[in-house]
Amino acid sequence: MAKPKKLSPPNLDRVRNIGIAAHIDAGKTTLTERVLFYTGANHRIGEVHDGGAHMDYIAEEQEHGITISAAVTRCPWREHLIQIVDTPGHVDFTIEVERAMRVLDGAVIVLDAVRGVEPQTETVWRQANRFDVPRCIFINKMDRPGASYQRCIDSLEKRLGASPVPVCLPLEDGSVLDLVEQTRITFSGEHGEIVDVGPIRDEDAEVLQEYRESMLLACAEIDEELEELVFEEAEIPTERIWSALRAGTMARQMNPLFGGSALRNWGIQPLLDGVLKIMPAPLERPASIATDLGGEEDIVEMDSAEPLVALAFKVQLFEGRRHVFVRIYRGILEPGMTVALGGREQTERVARVFDVNAGSKRRLDAAYAGQIVLLAGLRHATTGDTLCDPEHELLLERIDTKEPVLGLAIEPESTRDESKMLEVMGKLCEEDPTLRFEEDPDTGQRVLKGMGELHLQMIFERVQREYGLKLRVGKPTVMTRETISRSAEASFKVDRVLKAGDKEIPLRAVVAVSVRPLPRDAGSEVDVEDYQIRPSGFSLNDEQREAVEDGTRDGITGGPVEGAPLQDVAVRLERVTVFEEGSSAQALRMAAAQAVRAALVEAGGQVLRPLMQIEVVVPDENLGTVLGDLQSRRASISGQESELGMSTIHGTCPLQALLGYTTSLRSITSGRGQFTMEFARFDVA
Repeated sequence: MAKPKKLSPPNLDRVRNIGIAAHIDAGKTTLTERVLFYTGANHRIGEVHDGGAHMDYIAEEQEHGITISAAVTRCPWREHLIQIVDTPGHVDFTIEVERAMRVLDGAVIVLDAVRGVEPQTETVWRQANRFDVPRCIFINKMDRPGASYQRCIDSLEKRLGASPVPVCLPLEDGSVLDLVEQTRITFSGEHGEIVDVGPIRDEDAEVLQEYRESMLLACAEIDEELEELVFEEAEIPTERIWSALRAGTMARQMNPLFGGSALRNWGIQPLLDGVLKIMPAPLERPASIATDLGGEEDIVEMDSAEPLVALAFKVQLFEGRRHVFVRIYRGILEPGMTVALGGREQTERVARVFDVNAGSKRRLDAAYAGQIVLLAGLRHATTGDTLCDPEHELLLERIDTKEPVLGLAIEPESTRDESKMLEVMGKLCEEDPTLRFEEDPDTGQRVLKGMGELHLQMIFERVQREYGLKLRVGKPTVMTRETISRSAEASFKVDRVLKAGDKEIPLRAVVAVSVRPLPRDAGSEVDVEDYQIRPSGFSLNDEQREAVEDGTRDGITGGPVEGAPLQDVAVRLERVTVFEEGSSAQALRMAAAQAVRAALVEAGGQVLRPLMQIEVVVPDENLGTVLGDLQSRRASISGQESELGMSTIHGTCPLQALLGYTTSLRSITSGRGQFTMEFARFDVA
């Protein structure tokens, strides 16, 4: 272990916290590898296809050639420090993107120049919108046949509602036109590390002016004085243009466009320069809003001199030990500090603070506001927890996690490994909030639930590699939800006697409730505020009132058909009838719960199954066969388009029907078809 590194408070004006996100196979990790090489953070370029990528340090990532876990690194560039989070592109690991976007100041969205906007591009774009993250775009793979810069612009506007503004225009010969400086940039050397800036060639002047005018008009909408200069066709200082691009990006009114080919070492350095010029420093992002324990709002400014406020956004095992990634929003973190877990009446001691570089870490003696660091020694902090000064407890906005949609029954190959399996699954569920490990009450089987087949496959491979634990795995089980089809009302009467030794305890109560369906994905509502009490003039004591309310909520824990979690249902407590003797809290709670269950049965239960948003890309000659196959799987086709001999099919389909679909599609299309899916909603299939 390296000695602690003395770290002075960073100059936050020269820090950029950015994420790199995209659809799977758009080239995020390849781009990150070039960034690390050109900035001097790495002395060699690791390639994804040969398992040598620096950022894909997990064995499963190297074996499968995909990113499954967000990796944090840092690199210097032109006297600035860039902290980078490289995120996965597969929808099964979307929680990694969600929690990365929560703590970033900016993002680079990578597009495949041939495919343009793809399904997971839309997902990461929505995640960035949710947290108001400024972003620029790198159009990658411009070296491929069929690549089109303009088609990507059209795709961004149409499918994302983005405001793409060209800044660097890649040319077919591997050079880039800088539209701001009006220069031509070429890349040479073994790895494109030699950058030459020269004048525009005559043959490039027309295309440069076309895209430059588009850029200047976009800048004019941000800067009124610049607008006059544009219309007068006056000479505009480059600093003025960069200033407008920066202001528009930070206000989320524009998305500057860069381009090239990461694999061919083309166009990366201009992107890095652009990140410094247009992406916000930590202090330029809006202050975070926190709440104190009384529910009052508190503004958290990025200031190292104020009491600590940090967000734990990821738990990860390093070298078999539990570590927590945090973003510091205020104050200083030092080894040995005691921190409070906001709102949990619990404190912990920070044993170590680390600077992170993908799979390696280096001890620090302090970390300051604006930094992303790794902490050791926290036994209870989990994703979304706020770490704060025990004397100034605050709560930052938590990180939402999606519910898993696919489950597999598992058991150890040897009964001797039962306790080990429970321990391992507990650790993995701490790391990944979208993973659930539960026991089925009906069958007694232990079920591991995740976001999809690939998600669970990676977990099983990790379990065997890291812990030497072999598991038997059952057939996939698709998670379900339930709702009701109509409104209904029901009452339930409890009239019984309990015997406790020689004593007889009467239980008597009547509760009436009503239920009604809500729109899909509206959640559930329980109204226990205004109900009748009989006989007239009678009032419930606090214990009775709490029992009735708890019983009403007890009744909606499971649906009337399969006992699956209930959603999109409103329950209202209508009447409570009490008796002089026997209307104990126990009787009232029992009557309320049974009344709700009876009303749900009367309302007609419906099973909701996960519907997936799908995009299938196939050769034109296989389109008819693939459409027929999808319709046999009860898919609903919402649209299709054809380009360059390939057809793209959009629609929704029940998850159950898509299990193993990748293999079937490869068979139909002789291996040329591609398929992606994303959870859309639970609905009647």
